[in-house]
Amino acid sequence: MVITAAHIQPIVALIAGVLILLMPRFLNLLVAVYLIFVGLSGLGVFKMLHF
Repeated sequence: MVITAAHIQPIVALIAGVLILLMPRFLNLLVAVYLIFVGLSGLGVFKMLHF
């Protein structure tokens, strides 16, 4: 299986969901990091960095 940019968002969401279930106090941090990551990827920042 080849992981592409389309696979990153569901993988991050799955990991964040599991961590929220295990450690609910980190919900704010996980949501903030997730939103920043999705926002940057939506703006194409990662394409400019050649990842």
